[in-house]
Amino acid sequence: MRIGFDAKRAFNNNTGLGNYSRFIIESLLKYAPEQAYLAYTPKPTKDSMFDKQLTIKTPSSIGSGLWRSWLINNDLMRDKIDIYHGLSNEIPFGIRKSGVKSVVTIHDLIFLRYPELYPFIDRFIYNKKFRYACENADAIVAVSQQTKADIMEFYKIPSERIRVIYQDCQEIFQAPPQPLPDREGLLKKYSLNKLYILCVSSFSERKNQKRLIEAFQQLGLKDYELILIGGKSKYAEELFKIPPSGARGLFNVPSTDLPALYQGASLFVYPSFFEGFGIPIVEALHSGVPVVAATGSCLEEAGGDGALYANPLNVSDLSDKMRQVLTNQTLRNNLILKGKEHVKQFSGERIAGQLMELYGEL
Repeated sequence: MRIGFDAKRAFNNNTGLGNYSRFIIESLLKYAPEQAYLAYTPKPTKDSMFDKQLTIKTPSSIGSGLWRSWLINNDLMRDKIDIYHGLSNEIPFGIRKSGVKSVVTIHDLIFLRYPELYPFIDRFIYNKKFRYACENADAIVAVSQQTKADIMEFYKIPSERIRVIYQDCQEIFQAPPQPLPDREGLLKKYSLNKLYILCVSSFSERKNQKRLIEAFQQLGLKDYELILIGGKSKYAEELFKIPPSGARGLFNVPSTDLPALYQGASLFVYPSFFEGFGIPIVEALHSGVPVVAATGSCLEEAGGDGALYANPLNVSDLSDKMRQVLTNQTLRNNLILKGKEHVKQFSGERIAGQLMELYGEL
């Protein structure tokens, strides 16, 4: 087969959608190398992270937005693409007329479930693109059962057109633990002199860091601190306008530093009240760290039996689950062992096999 990807995010996004796109492409290159792969991107990086097995295609002189949304169909036909996979919620308009089979990955429909969190213009554009992709793609990949349920609820797409295929985190979180001296050096770099509870997430109301801080303060643990890692935002400014007791924000931490920061944590907490999947939980489980996460969306899918789950709107419940993990060594060890087993289902080899099966059916 000749398989094409919408690779804009793979080359130009260093967070969620970019990480997913790179994971999918790298997994297929490694575990299904007999296929031909072409990556379509308006602007590739100078040093491609992919090997020569991947052919990179760019527009000649046409505006990137017009090309990616419409005119790319001509390139797909010229390149004799059998399957085109839109890795980030959209496919080109009019692709059905090209005769090329299409797959779209839908990551979440949070903008429909919580519209108050998004500007009107963003909701309008997202809805137009996502709905079109769901109604016109030959198959839909949902990154969780929760996302599949949302696609069925909001867009009335039949269940049989949607395949749940999970994802794994970046390989740097799956490598053996960093040597203790290196880890200690990073802890010193960030002035981590106490035992600490970790949360890695963008700072926003939906991520629920305010209640996490309140839950931590309920614990009253003087020998621990709460470390929240993410990018700067208005919500973060509000949280730390008056520095909360025992809690500290670390902003724009390089991804290369994150594995050691996970490995050094006593507990990872992810209290978001709604997600499409929850990759930071998978990162924590790979790192051998017990997890407390939130009920209400898909985080039980990401964490499985490697986590305890609390009502994200109930500070006392969140605090109680954190206390259980921190004070019960047997529970901690069981969560770590079960977490390591749970994340095996997200391996690149398994995901590549599931995608090749779907492509073959089309």
